Amino acid sequence: MIDVVALGELLIDFTCENKDAAGYPTMSAHPGGAPANFLAALSKYGKKTALLGKVGTDAFGKLLTATLQQAGIDTRGLLTDDNYFTTLAFVTLDATGNREFSFARKPGADTQLSEQALDWRMIDEAKVFHFGTLSLTDEPAKTATQKAVCYAKKQGKLISCDPNLRLPLWRDQEEAKQQLLWAISQADVLKISDNEVDFLFGMSPEAGAAHIAETFGTKLVFVTCGADGCYFKNKNACGMVASPKGIHVKDTTGAGDIFGGSAMAKLLDTGKAPEALNDAELREIVSFACTAASLSTEQSGGITSVPALSDVLKTITRK
Repeated sequence: MIDVVALGELLIDFTCENKDAAGYPTMSAHPGGAPANFLAALSKYGKKTALLGKVGTDAFGKLLTATLQQAGIDTRGLLTDDNYFTTLAFVTLDATGNREFSFARKPGADTQLSEQALDWRMIDEAKVFHFGTLSLTDEPAKTATQKAVCYAKKQGKLISCDPNLRLPLWRDQEEAKQQLLWAISQADVLKISDNEVDFLFGMSPEAGAAHIAETFGTKLVFVTCGADGCYFKNKNACGMVASPKGIHVKDTTGAGDIFGGSAMAKLLDTGKAPEALNDAELREIVSFACTAASLSTEQSGGITSVPALSDVLKTITRK
């Protein structure tokens, strides 16, 4: 039995370590991709996971496959393609210190996952199906994602979604909005950032969470607010949980994904439906996820930056 199967991109994140006198960055390569980061957190915290995706047969594709296996993520549903290169993402900082993303993905192997190639048995085996929206930017992955979500819903799986907006990958903002709204409408559990709530609805985290729950019938909404923490809402409770202090941030890449995976791990530990959780249970879940995500920023990358359970619990005790 698989606890969570995710569909989507597996890629290399190149993060800026420093710059030369002309402004050119020296970069380090790290395994990443939002769904893979999400699963890495779940695996670290004792859950059985699997990824449905595609990489190239190039050196990066081979490295990524090995990394997933080392992280305990089932790779039976990870395909390879001789015709397309593994997607690369370059993360640099602008003059104000904010992240900027550039992608070598025209197209990347992850966009070439077709519905015909999906291993539907992986969805059958899972309790939870998770997806994002980067697999909705291009065909055939877009149709594969839509069909997989539909299939998972029909099979009675809990549907988890993280929109993970990356505007450079969309043809225009309107298309991005429409696809993000479709993704949100499918989710039982939604992890969304405050920036994405503002982009879609022009609302605060609190108003956005209420709007999403009421409009789309989402059972549990997490609105992450960076270093400030996370606002949560289900039918029983809502509130804000702060992130731990004293974190020495090196790289925030993947932190939101690690929040999502950590929260899902704790949700599964309760054995309860997301709409049935009470305030105390939700605060415990969010506190754990905020702490795991915060600690992950002290290292570079996504998949390999998930902190050990003992470090998360130690930090929570100190809060």
